[in-house]
Amino acid sequence: MKQAIIGEFEEIVLLVVAAQDDQAYGLSVANIIEQRIKRSVTLSSVHTALYRLEEKGFVKSHMGEASKKRGGRKKRHFTITSAGKKALVTAREARNELWSMIPQTVIDLK
Repeated sequence: MKQAIIGEFEEIVLLVVAAQDDQAYGLSVANIIEQRIKRSVTLSSVHTALYRLEEKGFVKSHMGEASKKRGGRKKRHFTITSAGKKALVTAREARNELWSMIPQTVIDLK
């Protein structure tokens, strides 16, 4: 079976979903990306990535309870799946392999 590939932005979104442990939803993911890695994102780009990740089987979602704060609307929460965890490990291993190829003199920032 061919393994689905995740792009850089999908990887970031998946990492945030994993870090939020069943508390992830579109706006929370966008806020963490902007605050923690200082990357400007739109809510629609985060939602698009979340839905793509769900189609690939890397996250699953469920609707939360309606709240007065949201005008009675429900929030869609996302959770990483076992396939998503494997995808993150594979991505990390690939990045580490590439990083290990770079001579220390190339990235020496002293």
